[in-house]
Amino acid sequence: MIYPDDDTGDALRRMEEQGDDLTKPRDIDFSVVFQAESSAEEFAKTLRSQGLTASVYYAEEMEPFGWNVNVVKGMLPSHREISEFENLLQGVAEGLGGHNV
Repeated sequence: MIYPDDDTGDALRRMEEQGDDLTKPRDIDFSVVFQAESSAEEFAKTLRSQGLTASVYYAEEMEPFGWNVNVVKGMLPSHREISEFENLLQGVAEGLGGHNV
């Protein structure tokens, strides 16, 4: 399959090259970072209310955006689905000062 030349496309190409079956849904991790713990917690709370798994942790090496929210979503590993979900995450994160990594 041909994927766009971006981070998501690169990841999908690597998975395919390693023999991964990209027609099977699986849990995919996404990271969104924040400067303030309160913003990270609010973001995680919003996603949990939508039935998603979201965990908050501090990563000093990510300063000044040290508060990381790991979001797990079960989905098909397709470029379109991943990109759409990343856009949704960014839309929620922007209001709280966060961004996708």
